[in-house]
Amino acid sequence: MKEYENYIENEIKKRKIKVLFVCLGNICRSPMAEFIFKDMINKKGLNDKFIVKSVATSYEEIGNDIHYGAKEKLTQKNIPFTKRKATIITAEDYNNYDFIIGMEESNIKNIKRIVGEDFDNKISKLLDYSDNPRDIADPWYTGNFEITYNDIVEGCNGLINYLIKL
Repeated sequence: MKEYENYIENEIKKRKIKVLFVCLGNICRSPMAEFIFKDMINKKGLNDKFIVKSVATSYEEIGNDIHYGAKEKLTQKNIPFTKRKATIITAEDYNNYDFIIGMEESNIKNIKRIVGEDFDNKISKLLDYSDNPRDIADPWYTGNFEITYNDIVEGCNGLINYLIKL
């Protein structure tokens, strides 16, 4: 029996943690979180432990690349990113991801509207992992990508610290 338990523990350790970042349009906050988080785990030598993606809760920006303000901020902070197209969350994503992380309360409501009830407690806000839980403002509306960047870094640091303890 002990042999089987060790086998299961080793299989769990081999499995990648799947993180899905979510915002309204998938052109500002969630792709920034995706690329910031990927950069952080890469610098810690943990990229082989994670699958990271970002999506929208709205069809408004589907197919569009990252907002130019987000690209400018990521470039300014030396965070690598790739050209991409905004996509929308699906009900299947609930089963395919371990953590579904929205940027603000309205994202959480929309995520639940799309995926259904959160029976496994997978859905949270990014700054729930920080010492100061709150919403991350949408820079598409505020124009302030610096504040959004700083909030996302704060949340990603908290998330990594939480996941390392698992």
